[in-house]
Amino acid sequence: MGTKTIMSMRTAALVAALGLSLGLAACETATPYQPLQKNARVSGGFSDQKLDADHFRVSFKGNTLTSRQTVESYLLYRAAELAVAQGYDWFETTDRHTDANRRTVYDADPFYGPGYRWGYFRPSWSFYGRARGWRGWGPFWGDPFWPDTSTLQTIEQFEASADIALHHGPKPTGDARALDAREVMANLGPKIQRPAPPK
Repeated sequence: MGTKTIMSMRTAALVAALGLSLGLAACETATPYQPLQKNARVSGGFSDQKLDADHFRVSFKGNTLTSRQTVESYLLYRAAELAVAQGYDWFETTDRHTDANRRTVYDADPFYGPGYRWGYFRPSWSFYGRARGWRGWGPFWGDPFWPDTSTLQTIEQFEASADIALHHGPKPTGDARALDAREVMANLGPKIQRPAPPK
């Protein structure tokens, strides 16, 4: 293998690692209260779909730094906000659930893989194989190494969704699913974190 080939491989690895670091930097904060869209600075957000005149399906998806409690609170806030925007007074959830996506990852620093102690840049990635379990791989060595299992960690990501029915007039008493939209907004509003303004 020629010197130019090795240098081009190292350059490509450096560009890939820098791209990964920028992607990770965008996910350093929990999902703010924002619409769900592909090119947002921080992933996740709310979405809603009109089912008929007074029924909507609402969801909120958080990133891996967003707690289940936050995801569920933002879902309720969006439902209340939607009710008020449509001219209604209260709403009830007819179907509500929270899904948790859990995965185990090998917590290796991609900038300092095996070999960094010898003084050169060596990015590394991890992957899972059925036969051999979690292993790491880097572009400058041939055989994958066995990771220290103490560096494995479980990451959780939550998404809450609900079908809501919107209603006019005072909220009925005795129905745990019935919520006054303006009260929900007043109580949850101070805890809502909105997206940071662009720099």
